[in-house]
Amino acid sequence: MSYSTQQDILDFVEDNNVKFVRFAFCDIFGTQKNIAVLASDLPKALEDGVCFDGSSIAGFMKVEESDLVLRPDLSTVTILPWRPTEGRVMQFFCDVEKPDGQPFGGNCRGFLRSVNRKFKKLGITCNVGAECEFYLFENDDRGRPTRIPIDFGGYFDVAPLDAGENLRRDICLTMEQMGMSPQHSHHESGNGQNEIDCHHAGPLKTADNVMMFKQIVRAIATRSGIHASFLPKPLPDQAGSGLHINLSLYMDGRNLFEGDIAPDSVAGSFMAGVLAHSRELTVFTNPLPNSYQRFGCDEAPRYVSWSRQNRSQLVRIPQVKGDNCRMELRSPDPACNPYLAIGLVLAAGLDGIENRMVLSAPVNKNLFDPSMAEGLGLETLPASLEEAVQAAEESEFLRRVLPEQLASRYFTEELKRCEALKHASDPVEYERTHYFNAI
Repeated sequence: MSYSTQQDILDFVEDNNVKFVRFAFCDIFGTQKNIAVLASDLPKALEDGVCFDGSSIAGFMKVEESDLVLRPDLSTVTILPWRPTEGRVMQFFCDVEKPDGQPFGGNCRGFLRSVNRKFKKLGITCNVGAECEFYLFENDDRGRPTRIPIDFGGYFDVAPLDAGENLRRDICLTMEQMGMSPQHSHHESGNGQNEIDCHHAGPLKTADNVMMFKQIVRAIATRSGIHASFLPKPLPDQAGSGLHINLSLYMDGRNLFEGDIAPDSVAGSFMAGVLAHSRELTVFTNPLPNSYQRFGCDEAPRYVSWSRQNRSQLVRIPQVKGDNCRMELRSPDPACNPYLAIGLVLAAGLDGIENRMVLSAPVNKNLFDPSMAEGLGLETLPASLEEAVQAAEESEFLRRVLPEQLASRYFTEELKRCEALKHASDPVEYERTHYFNAI
């Protein structure tokens, strides 16, 4: 059932014994926030929105202009099934606006929605899928996370090497309860590393799903006495965790990634735009200092290149058929803000289409071997967060597509992250408390 009116929502609350309603949103880094109201106050909250202090949210507002309002997207309503069945908890994802109803530049959902509208004006439908990897770690006897993985399994292993099978099962069943569509789940190559993929959907729905997925994984893991971490590289000797983004484009009912992709076709120009702007986007797709420890090994790219099938490339075209035909961007990691990451990748592709960029030739080499890249003249992705910020600050493309207020505050906060880690007396402990325990 779809919910499109306030009365639909109030009926849903009554029918499902809802007592608390979460108004969920995220800061500019994709960290989820929420304000809960009692069901008895929901009619007023739906009518007027929920006011909050924007100056307390990273990258949002200054103290002297701090008031902001949450407006729920009624179509995102869901019950949180891990919460009590008596006095149940319901949640919306929200957009953020100014008190006078004007758009707020830091509303990341709104940014993604606006990019998708531009494709619709061209008669193009975008589908996006996400493959999210994460680690499961033991807690100590005081309930604090350790860096001891729950198993020593590898890629596609089963029990007894895979100790996460039942937890993945619970996650997938919870996703189904909440209207999400899990596609695949399996043990990944790292000890204690797992992957669950969702079926593709529209860009905004997929970004919402990524936010909800991380919430589900943490809740189910915590209930089982396990710590779930989405840190890109939690263990130096194990594979990093990615958030591979799969994109397909449809025009007149036809998947533009099906069959051969001509360099000057719409799909070819889209890919060319993504490749052309990939360095500038990296600060958004890979937002932590830790993110850059992942590049160049264990199926994470280092070079700006593409190919068919080849998993050492930044962009690859899987060897599939029909609706499964797509391009896969392999650099993003699960610490990113999915609204900004997906929105900017789509904006880069759109720039390629509008400027009729021509796709370069594929690179059919194993680029995990540095010697194979010698003499090819390939650009590399930034090697550090500082380098990624610099590339983004110098980007004319980002100045065109991102609200200036959002971009400047994002860059400022990212540089603060770099400085804080650089001056930490114990960088390992700093990363543990600020990122490993929280991401």
